Amino acid sequence: MKNYTRIAEEGRNLRYEEMEDAANRMFSDEVDLAEMTAFLIALAKKGETATEVGALAAVMTSHAIEFNVPAARYLDNCGTGGDGSNSFNISTTSAFVLAGAGVKVAKHGNRKITSAAGSQDALDSLGIHSNFTSDDMARMLQQGGIAFLFAPIVHPKMKRIGEARRKIGKPTIFNLVGPLTNPVPLETQFTGINRPDFLMEYASVLRMLGRERGLVVSGAGGLDEASLAGQNSFVLMDKGDLIPFSLNAEDVGLSYAPLSAIRGGSPEENAEMIRSVLQGERGPRFDTVVFNAGLGLFANGVAGSVKEGIEQATDSILSGNALQKLEAVVAFSEQIGQEAMVR
Repeated sequence: MKNYTRIAEEGRNLRYEEMEDAANRMFSDEVDLAEMTAFLIALAKKGETATEVGALAAVMTSHAIEFNVPAARYLDNCGTGGDGSNSFNISTTSAFVLAGAGVKVAKHGNRKITSAAGSQDALDSLGIHSNFTSDDMARMLQQGGIAFLFAPIVHPKMKRIGEARRKIGKPTIFNLVGPLTNPVPLETQFTGINRPDFLMEYASVLRMLGRERGLVVSGAGGLDEASLAGQNSFVLMDKGDLIPFSLNAEDVGLSYAPLSAIRGGSPEENAEMIRSVLQGERGPRFDTVVFNAGLGLFANGVAGSVKEGIEQATDSILSGNALQKLEAVVAFSEQIGQEAMVR
């Protein structure tokens, strides 16, 4: 491990095989916390490459719990987070809209890190707990076409690495790999990062990981979501090709709104915002959700264009389908809770 740290400290990039070996060492017990911390700091100072991110993502996925689900065109719409915008839970709300439009959604999530309410905090307030086994989550996905995969359960070997990350107290390469480590075999993905300089590299990692189609956004105002507040940068990865483009709200028939219009609050407040959007309450939050869900539909290939995706996302809400998906997951969560009590 010290050799890999020295390479990074010298400003040199690790080859795929080197990063793969370093990652496997971090997931074992053979590397002490001090060595791991030094390595992660050196990587962050050097600047991570697509190859390093891809190798770590592949190893981390291999150490995740197994999911037994039938083959399907699954999508994850989780972003990297860490944008500091304190927006309400856009991707969580969009997940219900995507499922309501017929996409099979396997969404990663965690508790708050930089926001007042992470995805799981808001889900708790909606009545969706996180105490699911892998079989529970697989059943949720098969029965309802949507499942929320709580990161600490999905990645049990991250506990020790988490200690090193907490010691560092600043973003590391693990902040980039989270959305790339879904144990459900994904054909498609819609994800976001708040680093426009790393957009093309991040899309190339989707290609490296074998996604058939993927879309990466870096949003206006530093969001890891598409924003109504200005120009959003994208890279579409389609069958190996990387296609950059940009869009603002007006390009797709939506209206400009400042970031303050989508600010979130406590988990309870965010849960209420999610419900209000899924109940069809119009405004910047509604528009932000249909923008992002529309992009997810485009990434999944259900929609032939972003505008078509937005139309389908709007219909998913106004038809009541998205809200029905929420209620179905809440009911499933209650059922699992009751089953656990009588075991």
